[in-house]
Amino acid sequence: MNNGVTNIGAGLGGLTLARVLHVHGIPATVYEAEASPRARTQGGMLDIHHDNGRPALEAAGLMDAFRGLVLEGREATRFLGPDGTVLVDVPDDGTGERPEVQRGELRQLLLDSLPAGTVRWGQKAAGTRALGDGRHEVTFADGTALVTSLLVGADGAWSRVRPLLSTAVPEYTGRSFVETYLFDADTRHPAAAEAVGGGSLFSLAPGKGIQAHRERGGTLHTYVALSRPLEWFADIDFTDAAEATARIAAEFDGWAPELTALITDGETPPVLRPLHALPNEHRWDRVPGATLLGDAAHLTAPNGEGANLAMYDGAELGLAIAAHPDDTETALNGYEEAMFPRSAAAAAEGARLHELLFGDDAPHRLISLFQQGR
Repeated sequence: MNNGVTNIGAGLGGLTLARVLHVHGIPATVYEAEASPRARTQGGMLDIHHDNGRPALEAAGLMDAFRGLVLEGREATRFLGPDGTVLVDVPDDGTGERPEVQRGELRQLLLDSLPAGTVRWGQKAAGTRALGDGRHEVTFADGTALVTSLLVGADGAWSRVRPLLSTAVPEYTGRSFVETYLFDADTRHPAAAEAVGGGSLFSLAPGKGIQAHRERGGTLHTYVALSRPLEWFADIDFTDAAEATARIAAEFDGWAPELTALITDGETPPVLRPLHALPNEHRWDRVPGATLLGDAAHLTAPNGEGANLAMYDGAELGLAIAAHPDDTETALNGYEEAMFPRSAAAAAEGARLHELLFGDDAPHRLISLFQQGR
C-alpha cells in the first residue's frame, strides 16, 4: 500500500505537483511510461503565462532557476501571407509577459528539483480499478501493480486513470498538425530563417496554415496545420518521409518558397499529430481518493494554454493537499471545484482561437485582434 501521493505521468503538470508536494514535505511517487528523461523529444517552445504558469513556478520555488532558461527575443511575432508578404511584424522589445523556454529544458528543471527516485521510469500504466474506501489499484504493463489511497492521473490525452472518474473519451477535432524541423537554419536555410524571424511565424489561410518557431541554436520547429478527416491522413504513408512530405507540401502549392521550404526541407521525417479534445465542459462527480490534472482532465486542441494550465493544476492540487494533509477529500473537492470552471473557460477560448486561426476569414480577424492588443 502506497500511503503517499501516487502520480501517473511525468509531464510538466505531474512534475509540478510532485515538486510542490516536496516543498511542503509530502512524499509523492511519479510513475512514467517513458524509459528515461531523454526517451523522446519533449516538444518545442513554451511561453509561460503570468496568470497560471508563473504562479505554478512560484509555488514550486523555481522562478530564479526558470529565468536562466528563458530565450531572449523569442516573443517576436510575424504574420506572413501565403505569398510571403509581411502582414504584421512585432519585435520582442523586452516588455512582453510571456517568456519563452524550451519545454524539454523546463521539464528537466522540474526533474532536477525532485529527490532521487521520485520518478519511476519505464512504468507504463495499463489499467486502474477502484477497491473501495478511496483506495485504487494501478496495474502496469510489466505485470506489477500497486494500491494507493491518493491517485492522480497526470497521464495526458489517453489517460488510464480518467475512466475511474469519467466516461468521456477525446474526439478528433477535424484538424491535424504535421511536425517538421530545420536545423542551423540561418546558415543552411536562410530564406526560411528570414521568413520566421526571431520568434513565432504564422502564415494562415482558411483550413490550413504554417506555424513555426525559432528555438535554441537556430532550429526552426514547424507545425503545418490541415483541416482534413483522419481518413485523409491515413492514405499518406508517413513511414515514407519523401512521399509524406510531398503530399503535405502539395496542399500549399503556390505559397511562397521560403514558407513551403519549412515543409520540403525538413531534416526529420514529418510526424503526424492528430488533434483531439475532451468536451469543453468536461467534469465529473467526486470520486474518493482520485483526481486528474492537465490533459487528462481537460484536453483541448493546442491553444497556448495547455502546459501552463497543467502546471497550474499541479501547483493548485499540491497546495490544496498541503493545506489539508489529514483531509484528502476536502483538498480534492476544493481543487476540482476551482479547476472545472477554469479549464472550461480556457477550452472555450481555445476553440475560438482555432476558428480565428483557420476559419473562413483567416487570418484577417485574428490579425485585427492581435493589433488591438487582445
